[in-house]
Amino acid sequence: MPIFLGIDGGGSQTACVVGDETSILGNGTSGPSNLVRVGEQRAREALHESMRAACAAAGIDAGEINHVCVGLAGAARPEISDTVRRIVAEIVPIPVQIVGDMVTAMQAAFADGPGVIIVAGTGSIAYGRNAAGETARVGGWGFQISDEGSGHWIGRRAITQVMRAQDEEEACASNLGAKILKAWKLGNFEELIPVANRTPSPDFAQLFVTVLCAADAGDPLARAVLTEAGTELARLGKLAINKIFSSSERVPVAMAGGVFRNSALVRQVFYNGLRSACLNANISSTIVEPVKGALELARKRADVA
Repeated sequence: MPIFLGIDGGGSQTACVVGDETSILGNGTSGPSNLVRVGEQRAREALHESMRAACAAAGIDAGEINHVCVGLAGAARPEISDTVRRIVAEIVPIPVQIVGDMVTAMQAAFADGPGVIIVAGTGSIAYGRNAAGETARVGGWGFQISDEGSGHWIGRRAITQVMRAQDEEEACASNLGAKILKAWKLGNFEELIPVANRTPSPDFAQLFVTVLCAADAGDPLARAVLTEAGTELARLGKLAINKIFSSSERVPVAMAGGVFRNSALVRQVFYNGLRSACLNANISSTIVEPVKGALELARKRADVA
């Protein structure tokens, strides 16, 4: 029986799953493997660790794997896909299929059918496909200029709001600000400024958990940031829907990524915002696991071969 392996390589976590034609046999997780964010060496370590863990959980040797599919951001860039293909082949020396992370999320959510997936993890993107096979992409242009509503965007936006509140001498700045300083092990706001503005950029996505915890405790600035994130993600979804669907079509919509998974406030604002803007949107409450889409694409590749 053929064995398949799927990988979702993200900016915060790498997920790997091993399965046969019908079942999942084992899972493995590790740290980030986004080459642009963490570099080749850390990406190699994360990819290898997740693959070894999944194979061990499945009770198989990596040499038994017949087909591999990897979903990751930036897959359209040859320098990214070629490097990841080479890294994966160090463990599984067979041809490796590399696709965008939105493609694996789309597969996990809708298989070959129509719909729109909004991914909000370390980065963000909206991707859709209609019944005619036409596709549309919105956002996901990189953390410096885009990725609205993502973990990175939320962390950076939180600092912006804290400093603005400081300028306006609002007492609420001290609460979220103190939590950010603690998370980054800084003593005061004077130390925060050069860290937040350094090149290369710091890991703003690391602050998502800090903002989330503050919001859950009722912090008004943190709740405002998460509300804004949900609004931005709804905007991405609306644009994707309007590009390829008519107003009379019922549009299946799904969510993926850690921001949606961990923040009920973001999910609520996103749902309300998108339903208000697009009455034809049918939004699923289930959070999609893109790694399962990678496994399905590996299986499909075997059917074509």
